[in-house]
Amino acid sequence: MININTEHLRQFVSDAELQQMSGEVLAAKSVLLSGNGKGNDFLGWVNLPEELDPAIVTSIKNDVARLAPKIKLFVVIGIGGSYLGARAVIEALQSEFAAVMPSSHPYVVYAGHTLSEDYYHQLLSLLDGNDYAVAVISKSGTTTEPAVAFRIVKAHLEAKYGKDEAAKRIIAITDARRGALHDIAVQERYPMYVIPDNVGGRFSVLTPVGLLPIAMAGYDIDALLQGARDMRQLCIANDNLTENPALFYAAIRNILYRKGKKVEMLVNFLPNLKYISEWWKQLYGESEGKEHKGILPHSLSFTTDLHSMGQYVQDGERLMFETFISVDKPAASVSIPSDEQNLDGINYLLGKSLNEINHNAELGTMIAHKGGGVPVLKIGVPKIDEYVLGQLIYFFEFACGISGYTLGVNPFDQPGVEAYKKNMFILLGKPGYEGKELV
Repeated sequence: MININTEHLRQFVSDAELQQMSGEVLAAKSVLLSGNGKGNDFLGWVNLPEELDPAIVTSIKNDVARLAPKIKLFVVIGIGGSYLGARAVIEALQSEFAAVMPSSHPYVVYAGHTLSEDYYHQLLSLLDGNDYAVAVISKSGTTTEPAVAFRIVKAHLEAKYGKDEAAKRIIAITDARRGALHDIAVQERYPMYVIPDNVGGRFSVLTPVGLLPIAMAGYDIDALLQGARDMRQLCIANDNLTENPALFYAAIRNILYRKGKKVEMLVNFLPNLKYISEWWKQLYGESEGKEHKGILPHSLSFTTDLHSMGQYVQDGERLMFETFISVDKPAASVSIPSDEQNLDGINYLLGKSLNEINHNAELGTMIAHKGGGVPVLKIGVPKIDEYVLGQLIYFFEFACGISGYTLGVNPFDQPGVEAYKKNMFILLGKPGYEGKELV
């Protein structure tokens, strides 16, 4: 089970402050579980690991068995929560060099998250030379970025395979009853999965939105769901801050926020956790950034970013705190070889594993940043696998709901996202936006 270490936080947060905040986060937990708070029509994720229909998992596995043997690439079309959760899990589990390594499973590529013309030109060139299938993910089917991507990729797929075969290679994940994508899927007879009405995009990784791409990439969605179930049980059953990591994390965040720590840096020392950070940034940014409130979620990948952002973290404005994701065991071991000349001066590392060196770099960074006035919280995980990632996902989701309610905002809407869309529609001349003013 994941755990929270406060060794480098004690000088910034007192026991008395934790005790005082305990009542607030427990009240927020009660609001969350009772369904009496703001955004209560989007709480389907709370019980999702337990209540997900096993027939959905079976169907996903059947679709993987049907498509995976005949494709090299699987294109996931979506933006925000429609792709970030799946990408976070896949990139945490796969080799950094998966794109150029042989595999018995399709390699997942992404579309619908950008409007870059160069990106789509390059994607279409890649699809020209490889067999592929598509998952298109959107509740409405009219969100500009994925709608543009789907039109482009669908035309390519039908030109390459013909309309009938293309329809067998497209899976739609959308609303159960309405919306443009739902109507297209029904008309074209695409296989279809439902995005539950009561689960928002950034909380949807444990629905078919995330499970289908993760399974298509060859990973164990049963273990992912079991990890989430076990974390859910801990989060719901335990009201002790020191034993419930989600309560503790929500409490620490709100204490530090009230002390002027307006930025949270999610830090990792493993490059394959980059998209865990990207998913986390959306989860907390969209959930808490409202009413001119909220901690700004940012991320750093060390030791790489120690050579770019390290100076600022150490000596810049004291407006931040850091949350380290610390992984105990790597998937493999590599040690430092000998060199008699020792021109690089690193023979003192002879025989040490890179994991030992990396952990000492991590510890040294925590101590240095704490000494520089930065509170440091450590989330320890035993290793990176599907079960642990399921725990981590649910932990962050549950803590997010509690933290948002403690902050006093609705953690489950995102009204600010609509402003850029309105301006874009006006500038592009979308019907219905004539004469409207830019905001």
